[in-house]
Amino acid sequence: MPLMHRWLWILPAALSLTSTGAAAVDPKQILSTVTGQSPAVDAPLAAREIPARADADEQFAEDVLQRVAAPVVTEALGPQIEALAAGVTTLGRRMRKADLTRMPVIRLESLQRNWRFYRRQLEAWQREAQRQLDRDSDDAAQLAQRRVTWAATRKEAQSATISPALLERVNAVLARIEAADRALSAPLARQLEFSRRGNAVAGSIAAGLRAVDAASTSFDFRLAVRDSAPLWIAWRDPGFSADALSAAASAVELERDFLRRYLAASRDRLLVHAVFAVLLLPMLLWLRQRSRRLVAQNPDLRDSTQAMMRPVSAWLVLVLVATLFFQSDSPILLHEVALLIAVIPVLRLLPREIFEVLGPWPYAATGLYVLHRLGVLFVAQPLYHRVHLLAVTLLALAALVWIMLQARRRRPAPQATAFERAARVVGLVGIVGLAASVVANVFGNVTLAELLTRGTLNSAYLGLVLYAGATVLGSIARNFRVRRGAHPLHGVAERAAPLLETLARLIRHATLVVWILVTLNQFRVLRPVVSWARRVLNHPLGIGEISVTLGSVLLFLAAVYVAFWIARTMRTVLRDEILGRMALPRGVANSVATLTYYALVVIGVMIALAAAGFEVGQLAIIVGALGVGIGFGLQNVVNNFVSGLILMFERPIQPGDIVEITGTSGKVSAIGMRATTLTTAEGADVVVPNGTLLSEKLINWTLRDTSRRIDVDVGVAHGSDPRQVLELLKQVSLATPGILPNPAPETLLLRFGPNSLDFGIRAWTGDLATAGAVRSDLAVRVHDALKQAGIVIPVPQQDVHIRSVPDSLARGPANRPESSGD
Repeated sequence: MPLMHRWLWILPAALSLTSTGAAAVDPKQILSTVTGQSPAVDAPLAAREIPARADADEQFAEDVLQRVAAPVVTEALGPQIEALAAGVTTLGRRMRKADLTRMPVIRLESLQRNWRFYRRQLEAWQREAQRQLDRDSDDAAQLAQRRVTWAATRKEAQSATISPALLERVNAVLARIEAADRALSAPLARQLEFSRRGNAVAGSIAAGLRAVDAASTSFDFRLAVRDSAPLWIAWRDPGFSADALSAAASAVELERDFLRRYLAASRDRLLVHAVFAVLLLPMLLWLRQRSRRLVAQNPDLRDSTQAMMRPVSAWLVLVLVATLFFQSDSPILLHEVALLIAVIPVLRLLPREIFEVLGPWPYAATGLYVLHRLGVLFVAQPLYHRVHLLAVTLLALAALVWIMLQARRRRPAPQATAFERAARVVGLVGIVGLAASVVANVFGNVTLAELLTRGTLNSAYLGLVLYAGATVLGSIARNFRVRRGAHPLHGVAERAAPLLETLARLIRHATLVVWILVTLNQFRVLRPVVSWARRVLNHPLGIGEISVTLGSVLLFLAAVYVAFWIARTMRTVLRDEILGRMALPRGVANSVATLTYYALVVIGVMIALAAAGFEVGQLAIIVGALGVGIGFGLQNVVNNFVSGLILMFERPIQPGDIVEITGTSGKVSAIGMRATTLTTAEGADVVVPNGTLLSEKLINWTLRDTSRRIDVDVGVAHGSDPRQVLELLKQVSLATPGILPNPAPETLLLRFGPNSLDFGIRAWTGDLATAGAVRSDLAVRVHDALKQAGIVIPVPQQDVHIRSVPDSLARGPANRPESSGD
């Protein structure tokens, strides 16, 4: 077999790996690219290696033959790409028949979703085709390499003395490999043809998307151009438009076909959506019962749990909002139906405060949205459609102006809340937009009028839908946050309350962001804003050899914030709720929680760096600079960090311990990786570096237990019975609350003092925090007992003996000489 023919079977693999022609690539280079190793052309096998190698290579060839004999997946690729190509061809033909430059924006959006749907299907098909091609190409390369080896072995065996049995074995293996090679050629040829077919379909899809994008750009320019006669002139010809009716019928047919293909291709996603809907309804019914019990116990919760009292409406809104978000690429017809179904549930779920701020506008916006959708009935009558649009716009304008005036009378601007002021600003923008729509409609710019009216009503109604969905989610979070009765997981509920409140706040902010994006898209402003934002965020910022973008920096900061938030939450839950409730050795819960915190922080920072697009080479510069900094000025920081790790593993202290270090006493309030915080008895927080805790003498009063010895010394008068005093002190010690009976208190005669017999009490208390109070109580009891027993506590006395007195003092005041007055 010629050498060229031997490499024929791996050419498809080479074509899939390079865009240049295969004829310009060396066969050895192709094999090296596919298999990762160079072919051993002149490396015959030794005689002792033939048996074992023959079994392995023959089994490999047999596996290849079996895979080729059952090409289930490969054969399915052909019908899939043909069906995809037929759909793309049909869509392209329909689009060429229509005048894209005169299409309304909603049809352009539908076409764009259609093309993107085909592109996603093609990408999924290409991934599967590439997987099959990679597998068969690797098999072909492996067969080619083994065939070369066995051919060299046979040539060597024919020229040398070798056993006929081994030669026969070599011929058999080589024949089996060649058979597998021939069998694999047909699938590889089909896959190569599939790849070419897929590339052609990809080109058609790209061309269709470019055409739609060009038409969208043309539509944006058309907004500033009058496209119809003024209304007073058009009123003379209210004729029927067969072209408009035909275009509408074509659009309906196209949208119906798109919906059918989407439902057929998205069965898995729809199944997940259906399971979510089925599981959601019982949970909402259970939450309604729970909310009723909570409101019965605390009537103040009625407003915050009101959405749970309407579980069916809440279920419909959540399912439909999930359709808008998780089926965002679905046909517009599906979204329109979902929004119309949500009309009544949305109005039922809006909280009372929204009506206090907006007045009757939610009802007006919903009714006007439905009324505007009825304009499809006049699609074949351009004049009637235009009059209908003008009537809806005037109704919306009048309703909005009246509601704004009523709101100002009810609450003047200085007394309005921030939400009311924001709503009034949005209302003024809406009034301006509707007024501009009326003017554009009257003077002949119907495209602009339709855009302004549709955008205003759509954004108003979608805002209500999103607000209702956020209200339901917030009500669910508050329902889980409120505790009812005794429960073993009260601590978890208390810890979860801030998290649920944060989640509710994030939901509200996300809802606002989504509404802003939807509104910008409705008014055809989102595309230029996104384009401008991309240019700003992708603008490179170079610092020496480090090159980053503003977007990567913002992404890094956001990812780090999320990492710290997750780390703090996990530390709290582990330390206080999970590990803290287990029978673990002293300090293990705090050490594990703290180490987990820092591990999550490090992992989060690394993920943030990767998400921001930082390269290893760029990080090496920072690490090098950090190494120099450590070598010159950060030795103490590293020492404290390592000491913190040692404290975590050895656990000589833990939060809550009473310790004394370098003359400072206090309670351990926090153990960090660099320093430990002590809270003194006076309330001051003292930050002690971890290195100091390991290098200096540390006194931990609560390392083993919280017991503390109390010493009370007392002196009695000479002549008192020592045995009576000892017995009395012992009885008083045992009768004092807080004194432990085991170990028993000790009473001792300490010394014979110059003024008293000194006795001492050595007793133990079990709580270090109350040791001072117990000692004071014991001293008072000792004083009272000695007084009651008639035992005197002497006062120290000193006798002064005067040996001589000056004459002036001995004569007395009367006989002293008078002072000179100096």
